[in-house]
Amino acid sequence: MQDIKDKGILYVVSGPSGAGKGTICSAIRSIYPELNYSISMTTREPRIGEKEGISYFFRTNEQFEELISTDSFLEYAKVYDHYYGTPKKPVLDLINDGQSVLLEIDIQGAMKVKEQYPQGVFIYVVPPSLATLSKRLYGRGTDTEDVIQRRLSEITKELSMAHKYDYIVVNDVLDIAVRKTCAILEAEKCKLSRNENQVETIFSQYINKEVSSK
Repeated sequence: MQDIKDKGILYVVSGPSGAGKGTICSAIRSIYPELNYSISMTTREPRIGEKEGISYFFRTNEQFEELISTDSFLEYAKVYDHYYGTPKKPVLDLINDGQSVLLEIDIQGAMKVKEQYPQGVFIYVVPPSLATLSKRLYGRGTDTEDVIQRRLSEITKELSMAHKYDYIVVNDVLDIAVRKTCAILEAEKCKLSRNENQVETIFSQYINKEVSSK
């Protein structure tokens, strides 16, 4: 039987800061080592230990803006004088080759990706309560009080975007949230619409077998 590849799947995981999407994605990557992880591009300077093409694609402002002009991003934003974005070509090349891609991104970025690639699977990770989210943000110890309060004040607006996603995962108990996310990935891989070439090949085999036996 000739192996005809169907397209891979773009999984987009996002949610409010502190919801735990990064932790869930790390677990998913260990469970599915074959799943490609989208690497972002930025114009900021590399930090100690960061490597080109592994941590980020590092470019100048001029290079980044040239890519913007040629519609080369699934999404991008400018944060504190530095650009950040998801290059389109590497992601689409992998998908067209039958490989799936995991993209962890903020809510604004996810909505831009959906405009560019609505065929993706959009998963929204939320905390079980505002109190839990607050505890997690303070527990990280990476943000100032002002930043934490701003993020908490934005949670209502961010939660109002949930209806634009395909799935929602409440991250109360991490192991359960990871299992639910894995179940989403497995269900999407089994959708008939994502396996049309494979199904057609299988069906044609049966048809050819019946014809040859007559």
